[in-house]
Amino acid sequence: MHSYPKNFALLLLLACLPLLQSCKKEDLSPDDFGIFSSQDETTLIMNGVIDSNTPGHWENIIAVYPNVNTLLMKDCPGSDDDDANLKVSRKIRNQNVKIHLAADAVIASGAVDMFLAGTTRTREAGSQIGVHSWADGNGEEATDFPVGNSNHKPYIKYYEEMGFSETDASAFYYFTINAASANDIHWMTDEEIAQYKLLTQ
Repeated sequence: MHSYPKNFALLLLLACLPLLQSCKKEDLSPDDFGIFSSQDETTLIMNGVIDSNTPGHWENIIAVYPNVNTLLMKDCPGSDDDDANLKVSRKIRNQNVKIHLAADAVIASGAVDMFLAGTTRTREAGSQIGVHSWADGNGEEATDFPVGNSNHKPYIKYYEEMGFSETDASAFYYFTINAASANDIHWMTDEEIAQYKLLTQ
């Protein structure tokens, strides 16, 4: 009977780890990354609508590019699943990712919430940030509920998690839902972006 060192299994795993990682990269295709793509080992690009699959797509691409520290949001019109949006946004914050908007970037609705997940948030002149009220499956909009209603709390809590004070989180949230109806959009001015502290630099 052969005997092996007690740490043999660990040594074997460490020896095979590069091969396992390489297989993982080969097994995943761009379709498994959804709206995310890689620019290089540390920078990801995002284009498209956030949906229920986006949290899984984020996990897939981070598994392949674990050293990611920057996300470039490009054409991001919003989300069709708010719960998934906040879930993946929290994952982005936990990854300590910086988010940048180039001059041609356009983000709106739920994508703005995702933008706030950036530990550092920057933008170039010309980029657009659009906000509006949310609507539920019954056609009721955020403004149909009074200030302080429980329907507002998940968003305000999320903003606080992203580093906003309770006052700033509430101010920005109520600004967004009153800025435009769910079927419309308000493009924030540079002054509004500064007033509501969307940027960190």
